[in-house]
Amino acid sequence: MPKPADLLQGTLDLLILKTLAREPLHGWGIGKRIQLLSNEELSVGQGSLYPALHRLEKQKWISASWKVSANKQRTRVYKLTAAGRRQLVSERTRWERFVDAMKGVMANVQNVQKVES
Repeated sequence: MPKPADLLQGTLDLLILKTLAREPLHGWGIGKRIQLLSNEELSVGQGSLYPALHRLEKQKWISASWKVSANKQRTRVYKLTAAGRRQLVSERTRWERFVDAMKGVMANVQNVQKVES
């Protein structure tokens, strides 16, 4: 079985955008939310998460602001922008096409195996 990081190749932007569509979060919260919503199957390391957040911010799909947390620490909170919402729709559509294509391939592989048996 692939490691969780292997599962994220090409999908990290979608995961972050979808996570921030619910509410603004700080970086650690984004990673934790992805982990929780995936039933602990996906784990995003800081070495992947923070460069992705900076890239998405540069593309203006998310914005960031400094806030003071409940424990009086400054933390950077990320929020989805209008452009990010549009990108989320695009990324989700692309992901759904990919999933449908994979289902088709897998169904055909099973049919081929039945014929060859």
